[in-house]
Amino acid sequence: MSDVVRVERYGGVAWIRMHRPERLNAYNGEMGEALLSAASSLASDPAVRCVVLTGAGKAFSAGGDVEMMASFRGDGPGEFPDLTIRLHAFIIALRRAPKPVVAAVNGVAAGAGFSMALACDVAVAAESARFTLGYQNIGLSPDGGMTFFLARALGTQRAMEMTLSGKVLSARDAATWGLVQQVFPDAGFEAGAAELAGRLAAGPTMAYARAKELYNRALSQPLEAQLEEERQNIGRSGATHDFREGVAAFLAKRPARFEGR
Repeated sequence: MSDVVRVERYGGVAWIRMHRPERLNAYNGEMGEALLSAASSLASDPAVRCVVLTGAGKAFSAGGDVEMMASFRGDGPGEFPDLTIRLHAFIIALRRAPKPVVAAVNGVAAGAGFSMALACDVAVAAESARFTLGYQNIGLSPDGGMTFFLARALGTQRAMEMTLSGKVLSARDAATWGLVQQVFPDAGFEAGAAELAGRLAAGPTMAYARAKELYNRALSQPLEAQLEEERQNIGRSGATHDFREGVAAFLAKRPARFEGR
């Protein structure tokens, strides 16, 4: 694993920590390869029941490394396709991971960093976190699924307004707009994110995975097809150990002890 991305494991929770703090965790090719490798490995590991994506230091990720981009030739698409292929593969890996993925936004999330946070299943933020697209500041259009996720979260006009204006959202604004589900004080941020991830890791992992798959498909198929997908998946969920445990715990009026199987 490259040193620009570090993986930490705590029981059933794995943290993917972007680690270029001196560059505000700016995204480059090396980070892209490492993020994709980490996400792919953790997605297929049955011992990992929740993944947390965060940044080292005072930033989540400031987006693409502008100093790196300064070396691009500028005579056409150039190096951008290679750079975005890795980023987009990572976004898909987050969406397809059969377990909850939490964005723990510890500081600024700009450009591709903002896209990464939007691609996660749940986002929490430190009070000091900030969110912005930033692409317009250097003459670029968005990537990382930004136009997919932000338009669905906010509607096309509000998403376009953010894109055109360079608006910066505070953590509280992002929560009001539904982009973040919880805001923690800076001093207790990582502990709050860890507590949430621990609760998710103790949940019915296979049911979570099927719900996630259903929400992904709901973005692109009609109601009739979605209803059939729901019918099939609730049947599969009903054949799991966690379903039997959940029912037994409900009837016994005790907390369920899910095992992710």
